[in-house]
Amino acid sequence: MTLKEGFLWGGATAANQYEGGWNEGGKGPGVPDHIRGGTVSTPRTWDMEIDPNVYYPSHQAVDFYHHYKEDIALYGEMGFKCFRLSINWSRIYPTGMEEEANQEGLAFYHDVFAECRKYDIEPLVTISHYELPWGLSIKYNGWTGREVIGHFMRYAETLFTEYKGEVHYWLTFNEINNGTGAMGRILSLGMLGKDGRPMFGDPETPEEINDRFTALHHQFVASALAVKKGHEIDPANKIGMMTIGHPVYAYTCNPKDVIAMNEEMNMRLFYCADVQVRGHYPFFAKRYWEENNITVRMEEGDEEILKEGTVDFLSFSYYMSSAASADPEVTKVQGNMFSGVKNPYLKASEWGWQIDPEGLRILLNQLYGRYEVPLMIVENGLGAVDERSEDGKFHDTYRIDYLRSHIEAMKEAVRDGVDLMGYTMWGCTDLVSASTGEMKKRYGFIYVDRDNDGNGDFHRERKDSFYWYKKVIASNGEDLD
Repeated sequence: MTLKEGFLWGGATAANQYEGGWNEGGKGPGVPDHIRGGTVSTPRTWDMEIDPNVYYPSHQAVDFYHHYKEDIALYGEMGFKCFRLSINWSRIYPTGMEEEANQEGLAFYHDVFAECRKYDIEPLVTISHYELPWGLSIKYNGWTGREVIGHFMRYAETLFTEYKGEVHYWLTFNEINNGTGAMGRILSLGMLGKDGRPMFGDPETPEEINDRFTALHHQFVASALAVKKGHEIDPANKIGMMTIGHPVYAYTCNPKDVIAMNEEMNMRLFYCADVQVRGHYPFFAKRYWEENNITVRMEEGDEEILKEGTVDFLSFSYYMSSAASADPEVTKVQGNMFSGVKNPYLKASEWGWQIDPEGLRILLNQLYGRYEVPLMIVENGLGAVDERSEDGKFHDTYRIDYLRSHIEAMKEAVRDGVDLMGYTMWGCTDLVSASTGEMKKRYGFIYVDRDNDGNGDFHRERKDSFYWYKKVIASNGEDLD
């Protein structure tokens, strides 16, 4: 077989898009609980005060909070070896600043992990997946405040201690490289600015850009400290980083396009991965800071912390690639948190995300060649409008075709020599889209009765892809028909 024995097949979710129960069980509000829904053409905005007359998609999401036993049983039926989920920080520390953890929140995740054990499913837990407590955003302007590192460490140490022996695989931050761009300002870093501001696409001031890179540095320090603490509490823990995997091609062989490609790859991918895997900022960081008038506010000892807190493995999301050009007139496309130049050789999804399975093989080779640590694909999937057929079923052959082509490319990378740990498809049960707040954009093997306006009874149904993925897992990726 191409893939190693014990390969971690499974699916991935995030609490703010999946869990719901936003004000139950002692949970406090998180940043996503203040963000309204939107569409691909209507950017999501956020409110300083939650308006009871407004629909906020994260408040109920698809209600895993009350359906976790049903969902995990379905994952067991598919044969999952691994289930990636995140813990909702404000379910454990409601404002992020309490001295004592919320016991009801801790108990909920104990119950979730017990269900996983019932089906021999390994939890892969993201400690912070775009779920900063609102209290920390208000008091410190999110990760801009260095004080947040201490609050995060209390939270992370609580998780490592509480779930010792129940969780063996951890990720510190979701898509940490989102913080290198303006789109990560509120969702990833919790930086607020003015009320009602769009989550994406709003121009930043020079001061905000400067603060954003300091906030990202604070996440680096927090991650490194957490890796060290997690290993101290349980040496069996495997703790990884998670980044947006978005390879970039030169639009033409014009050397200026090649330079543009290198600059985008450096800042989109290698800037964060170098810090977390190699333990130091990359060679190109200083010039970038100087040319963009950025002063990263570091403290004495930070460089040593980064060096000592390198991760055990590198994980990433992969949905698409794009191109880079020095020509400002070329056509641009949107994607997963990053935009880029449209590649004329690729088709695209209904949401304009370019479909590039070969790009996954290219990315796996790039990452393994640079870092030589185990890799894991923790998000990959197709957002599409799933419509019920005349027979009452969901025949999502387009999703099966998408996943098949990407798994084939993944296996080619393994044959190339890449050390790959696992693959968790996004999002295994339909959930709320992070970028648009829609339910219409569905990813799952499992349909959830919920629409963009919050209507529906949350019942679950298996799609055709459910049965296909079950066969893929049972054959360890050999049966892709």
